[in-house]
Amino acid sequence: MIDLFVSVLRTGTPMIYVAMAGVLAQRAGVWNLGLEGLMITGACAAVVLTEQTGSVLLGLGGAILFSVLLSALLWLVIEKLRANPIIAGLGLTGLGLGGTDFAVQAIYGSEGAVTAPAGIPNLGPAFGPFGVLDALVIAMPCVVFGLWVLCRRTRFGLRLAACGEHPFAARSVGADPARMRLIALLLGGVLAGLGGAELSLGGLEIFSVGMTAGRGFMAFSAVIFGAGHPIGATFAALFFALVEFLGIKAQLVFGEHAPRDFVLMLPYLATVLGIWISARFRGGALLSATEMRDG
Repeated sequence: MIDLFVSVLRTGTPMIYVAMAGVLAQRAGVWNLGLEGLMITGACAAVVLTEQTGSVLLGLGGAILFSVLLSALLWLVIEKLRANPIIAGLGLTGLGLGGTDFAVQAIYGSEGAVTAPAGIPNLGPAFGPFGVLDALVIAMPCVVFGLWVLCRRTRFGLRLAACGEHPFAARSVGADPARMRLIALLLGGVLAGLGGAELSLGGLEIFSVGMTAGRGFMAFSAVIFGAGHPIGATFAALFFALVEFLGIKAQLVFGEHAPRDFVLMLPYLATVLGIWISARFRGGALLSATEMRDG
């Protein structure tokens, strides 16, 4: 049971960080479909910079920096150029996926995997089965709780929600919706960068093209499934991680009797099911998302 808990926690932590970025954007009135692009950019930057410099801290800093820059670009496109946020987010995902592929080829001359000389430090064997948990996994509950306090118990959080749901009313009391969206997207860029870094440096210490494999979209689905609440999105992400773990475990236990393609499909099937359940009980939420933005 402890091994199951540890495995799900390690698998789910990258998605949780990215889902928290989606929660911030959603509360600001932006459905951020660029989470996949932010996540893979952070994963690539973390490994490449760690490999080039030998410093994990510089790798983490690079992951945050590039994700924040892409988040600023997203804000510029949807706020200043008035692009549709859904289309802009998908474009950002394409930019992240294609940009990391191009960067690896430009730096290393091939599309092969890039291995980092070190990863994020973990607790170590003194903590038994929990020793494999690294610093970002340990910090994750604090980040989720801090985000819940920020969104639900602070003046900033109340203004952020007002700007997302009723931008004209928020402007009348002195809150600038455009500035609040910028802050939310930049903070989300930090979290998404950390999520990508955790994916590549947390246990694997390797980056390969397309390694996120839709986890950014799963994180986006966790935001919907969790009703835009930090804790709800966290449990939704852990649920998707549990399904992924059980699929892998079934393949190891049953071997050829568990069809590989079906096992690989399970996390995405759970994602679609989660969105369907959310739509069933909160119909129209996604369709009305663009109405949160001021015209």
